[in-house]
Amino acid sequence: MALTVEKLLNDANTLITRLKDDDFTAERLIGSMQALNNRIDAMKQYQDDITELNEIAKHRPRSTLVLGLAQENRQIRELQQENRELKMSLEEHQSAMELIMKKYREQIGDLINSNQVEKLISQQRDDSKDEVLRLLGKIDEMASVMQSAVKVDDQQIIRDQEQIRQLQLENQTLREILQVSSGPNNTGSMPGPSNKY
Repeated sequence: MALTVEKLLNDANTLITRLKDDDFTAERLIGSMQALNNRIDAMKQYQDDITELNEIAKHRPRSTLVLGLAQENRQIRELQQENRELKMSLEEHQSAMELIMKKYREQIGDLINSNQVEKLISQQRDDSKDEVLRLLGKIDEMASVMQSAVKVDDQQIIRDQEQIRQLQLENQTLREILQVSSGPNNTGSMPGPSNKY
C-alpha cells in the first residue's frame, strides 16, 4: 500500500512538472501572438501609408504600384502563415492541457478509492491506526493539491480558448485584407483602412 501512495506522489510530481512546462509554452505563445499583433498593426499603418501615397502620386507608373501590391501581398501571406503556425501551437498546447487534466482526474479518483481502502484497513487493524491516519493525511493533502492544479488548469484552458478565438478573428481579418488587395476592381489604387479594425 505504501508503494501505491509513493507511486501516486511521484505521478503527481511528474504531472506538476509537465504543467509548469506547459505554462512556459503558453507564455511563449502569448509573446509570439503579441509580436504578431504588432506586425499586424504595422501592416495596417503600411496600408494607410500606401493609400495616402496613392492619392498623392496618382500619376506614377503602374509598374511601381504593382510592385508595391506584390510586396504587400507577400507580407500578408507571411503573416497568415505565422498565424496558422501559432494557432496549431495553441491547439497542441490545449491538447496537452486536456491530457494533463484527464490524468489529474484519474489520479483523484484513485486517491478517493485509496482513501476508502485505507478507511477499511484502519477499521480492521487497530495496531496500524496511526500509520493509516498519516497516509490518509497525505492522500487528502495530495487530493487538495491536485484539485488546485485542476482549477489552475481549467483557468489556463479558458485563456487558451480566448486566445484561439482572437487568432481566428485575426486570421479572418487577414483573409479579408488579402481578398481586398487581390480583388478584380483593385487596378489603380489601394482601398482605405478597413472598418473591422
